[in-house]
Amino acid sequence: MTAALQISGLTPLTTIDYPDHLACVVYTQGCPLRCAYCQNSHLIPFREEPGQLSWSRVVSFMEQRKEMLEAVVFSGGEPTLQSGLREAMLSAIELGYKVGLHTAGVSASSLSKLLGLTDWIGLDVKAPDDLYQTVTGRANQHIQNQRCLDLLLDSGTNFECRTTVDWRLMQPEDLLRLAEQLMQRGVRRYALQINHGGQCLDPNLCEPAVISTSEKVQLKAVLNTMFPRFEWRE
Repeated sequence: MTAALQISGLTPLTTIDYPDHLACVVYTQGCPLRCAYCQNSHLIPFREEPGQLSWSRVVSFMEQRKEMLEAVVFSGGEPTLQSGLREAMLSAIELGYKVGLHTAGVSASSLSKLLGLTDWIGLDVKAPDDLYQTVTGRANQHIQNQRCLDLLLDSGTNFECRTTVDWRLMQPEDLLRLAEQLMQRGVRRYALQINHGGQCLDPNLCEPAVISTSEKVQLKAVLNTMFPRFEWRE
């Protein structure tokens, strides 16, 4: 099966991108968001020319690794905007793999077409509604994100919500507002990922920002009480 995917890279083995599974990660090209802390800015532009990898090469890789790997994770970029993603997922399932998806929840209609094929989804929830545009550089994206979360909550699919935080864009109290919202909606698994600088889309964020140890300890303690499973990912 040949899928029309713009593929920009492949991680052959990971233990962290699909919970409790050995997986590979397929990175797709193109993202509509402009998150200031993004460290994969090379994946942002949408391109019409063939990607760095063909799907047929990825399939060959998966055929060779069936005895080692358990899952294939589609990441990006924003993979749900790839017209060939459903077809690619079906071919991975035919090979006996579980399917994982990383998405920023930019299109509820696109996500709805993939549910039922995915075994696990990581949904990025960028910020509270009032800060969503500040973080992502795009207006009204929080509406689509909320619709995607509604779909996941209704679907029975295993998923986690996660938020990447740069303390110059969002304060601990903002994060707690977001966590409270997610908890009340029924999210049971939540992860916090800290931006430590590096090659950020916004050069002003390339140096790390930290909060005090006492703030960190207090924030972590509160978040631990809010979700059955919470992870603080440094």
